[in-house]
Amino acid sequence: MVRVTSTIHLTETPLNARPPASALPGQRPYPALQVGPFEVWPPVVLAPMAGITNRSFRRLCREFGAGLYVCEMITTQALVTRNPKTMEMIRFAPDEHPRSLQLYGIDPQVVARAVQIVVEDDLADHIDLNFGCPVPKVTKKGGGAALPYKRRLFASIVAAAVREAAPAGIPVTVKMRVGIDPEHHTFLEAGRIAEDAGVAAVALHGRTAIQHYSGGADWTAIAELKRAVTSIPVLGNGDIFRATDALDMMAATGCDGVVVGRGCQGRPWLFAELAAAFDGRPIPTPPGLRQICAILQRHAELLSQEMGPDRGIRDLRKHIAWYLKGFAVGSDLRYALGMVSSLDELGELMARLDLDQPFPADAEGPRGRQGGPQRRVHLPYGWLDDPDSLMVPEGAELDAGGG
Repeated sequence: MVRVTSTIHLTETPLNARPPASALPGQRPYPALQVGPFEVWPPVVLAPMAGITNRSFRRLCREFGAGLYVCEMITTQALVTRNPKTMEMIRFAPDEHPRSLQLYGIDPQVVARAVQIVVEDDLADHIDLNFGCPVPKVTKKGGGAALPYKRRLFASIVAAAVREAAPAGIPVTVKMRVGIDPEHHTFLEAGRIAEDAGVAAVALHGRTAIQHYSGGADWTAIAELKRAVTSIPVLGNGDIFRATDALDMMAATGCDGVVVGRGCQGRPWLFAELAAAFDGRPIPTPPGLRQICAILQRHAELLSQEMGPDRGIRDLRKHIAWYLKGFAVGSDLRYALGMVSSLDELGELMARLDLDQPFPADAEGPRGRQGGPQRRVHLPYGWLDDPDSLMVPEGAELDAGGG
């Protein structure tokens, strides 16, 4: 095996540093984020991303900086039926604390039972509820970003989760979007309902479901939610691709913390930059290709340990293009890396790269899913007719495929 060796270390430089916020000597410029009994510093949360935020990726991110790292979304029906794939996805490292789990569900009774299982089996220390997923297979069943429109059903689900988690001292949080589309904004009412139900925090992605990941996130909606929800932390999500974006969001909205999703894909060192920024220190210089290859190799080794060498290296493939964004690689070598089948082959292919390349300026910005807005949001028949209906659509719960 040919190994690309390098110390994974980001150096600090004042060249790209943002002036720190004012603070007294010895104090941090920004307060810690309080999520129930847990003090989160820096006030940064890794968003759960399907197929991305497995144990290996979370560990890699944690090696660069502290925060709250949420595992992939778990469907409540699959958890209740103990679907083997789902149970396998609920994996945490021995030193991972708090263990953060996101649940997706539409039926209050199923959600309640799923939370009971989390408590009984000691599966997690924190539960996040997904009301932000915009993909059609979810919204067409009334889930994700579609669900808060049914305000009584939303309230029932959140209350059930809080009730079942409370005896174990497990905080419940809610992640949501602005709404379904420009005519159906739900975030303010949903935020107040969640606050009244006793959640520990609410997070808002500043896009509607119809936007998917297109256009720009509306940070003014995050500011509105912060003004409306006053007794618990409000977190902002959307378009945080560099550390200064997080500080800009905090300044523009007054939010209590940030949620980072696509911005860290192929860039786990973003958490080191965020930690420095929130601590008022100079932001580290982004790594060059030699360092990035060392990080990529570390990622591959972690995945191989978690999933086995064959499945682990296949899982790595989707990350490689994100890691190499903006670098001069060459089409043939880039293709070969995208089809890599073993750790040995990965090392050999990376050794063929020009490893002395610095981090390219055009590598900043979005990674992963983008695309254009959806033409319409797929919803259950008659979903918009009665926002007070408590009826759960037939076949709404996702019961296969794990999270």
